[in-house]
Amino acid sequence: MPIVSNSRGRRSLWRAGSAVPARAVVLTVSGTGTLAYAGTLSTPGRLTWFDRGGDPSDSVGSLGDYTDFRLSPDETRLAASVVDPKTGFPDIWITDLTRGGSAPFTFGPAVNASPVWAPDGTRIVFRTTRAGGFSEFYAKSAGGGGTEGLVLSQTVVRASSFQSNFLVLSDWSPDGRLLLFSATTSSDSDLWLVPLAGDPKPVSFLSAPGDQWHSTFSPDGRLVAYSSNESGRFEVHVQTFPLTDRQWTVSTTGGYEPRWRADGREMYYLSTDQKLMAVAVGPGPTFGKPVELFAVRIAGGGSTSWSRTHYVPARDGKRFLINTPAGEPPMVPITVVLNWTAALKK
Repeated sequence: MPIVSNSRGRRSLWRAGSAVPARAVVLTVSGTGTLAYAGTLSTPGRLTWFDRGGDPSDSVGSLGDYTDFRLSPDETRLAASVVDPKTGFPDIWITDLTRGGSAPFTFGPAVNASPVWAPDGTRIVFRTTRAGGFSEFYAKSAGGGGTEGLVLSQTVVRASSFQSNFLVLSDWSPDGRLLLFSATTSSDSDLWLVPLAGDPKPVSFLSAPGDQWHSTFSPDGRLVAYSSNESGRFEVHVQTFPLTDRQWTVSTTGGYEPRWRADGREMYYLSTDQKLMAVAVGPGPTFGKPVELFAVRIAGGGSTSWSRTHYVPARDGKRFLINTPAGEPPMVPITVVLNWTAALKK
């Protein structure tokens, strides 16, 4: 039974052809060959609005293990992936922020996650492992009706240079032509593009040492912000789009998960010591000195995991929807396995 990475520092046991749960098994192997692992880890949280001073207001939806979430372009709806506690797999739910109430958008059992809204809010693209554990991208009407359209098939994924099936959608280009996602190539995660018309073959956008995650287009589509640990710790960088030799490092003391204000004149990110930071963006572009808005408490401790969303800003940057912890997670038993390598030979 092979071992595959779910996120850096966390690995899970996986049988070929099976779907991978959202809550990975955390394990370690000793020098003598003894394996110890904990069961699936739940990170219950509540999506709560905060103003720029860090004061909370109302919450959205119910308590749950949210893996990722996105506001619709007009901010009237929320698409969120929530783990089903019975299966360990997430499904996407749509919440009406005007009238209240939520409805399922996908139906397991499989990983259904990474919802990304079309620029006009009419469709949602998401990743799924319904095809035997290999990630695929599907598009569906944001209203929940109609048929799903295959955007990136497992056949194309298998034929690409990816070293694993863990593909995570990040963003949809403002002109509606491209999807931006992370995929593992060699031993690192890089940034790729999928055209939504013509040949659906993935095209490399950015390949660099270390892991490149949390990529997002600027509102005018001319820049891409992303997290990278190329320097040995995660920092927020910006590249031109299309790619040139121009690059900016926006964070100064570590950071990840960048987001843009809707007018493109401010960026946000999470610092590695759990603070929400803001950076002014000027013509050129130019980037100001990062300013701390407030300290944040994030469900699951705010891991830099590529597959998690921890916050999203409102279009005007005056409020932030943050996945805040709701009590302590339950205790998880640890299992010790002796002579585990024998299973790999079967």
